[in-house]
Amino acid sequence: MGTCSKFLNLVRVSVFGQSAKALAFLLLCLLLLQCGYRLRGTGSFLPEHIKKINVPLFKNFTTRFELDLKLTRAVINELVARGKVDVTSDAQNADAVLVGEIITFGVNPIAFTGDARADSYAVTIAARIVLKDNKSHQEIFSNPYISYQEEYNVPQGSDFEALESDAIDKVAVSFARALVIAILEGF
Repeated sequence: MGTCSKFLNLVRVSVFGQSAKALAFLLLCLLLLQCGYRLRGTGSFLPEHIKKINVPLFKNFTTRFELDLKLTRAVINELVARGKVDVTSDAQNADAVLVGEIITFGVNPIAFTGDARADSYAVTIAARIVLKDNKSHQEIFSNPYISYQEEYNVPQGSDFEALESDAIDKVAVSFARALVIAILEGF
């Protein structure tokens, strides 16, 4: 029987008194840390020497205008917001380079009104991503098809084309957040 399960059985025993309960809670927290549990956002998946990342403009293999700019900007903003690494425009002095290729973009109606007008759409973006160590030239992170899909409702009296740019901006931010979490935290 492992240490975690022994302790959890011990905690199940009824304990009286405030100090005993506080001690049991403290021990449970310490045990959970030893069992591998940790708060999301507190760890790092990157090697310790990676302090500066260069993010060149993503290549856009879709027909959607400026999607490369929106995704690249969103990824840079998310990396900066996380504060675990610095983003540099100088690829030579960067510890790693994050290369992205946007391979899929789609907007598809998913729900319709009674008069056959689409009132809900799914926006999908997929990309190939590689984070490469500049010193060892090895891939630190690679995903040949990371995708993100989000649904958007179109208010009555509006059409999706009028809202499309805002919807794509929101999808870009969500895509960037999911990507940066995967890179920095290994989720």
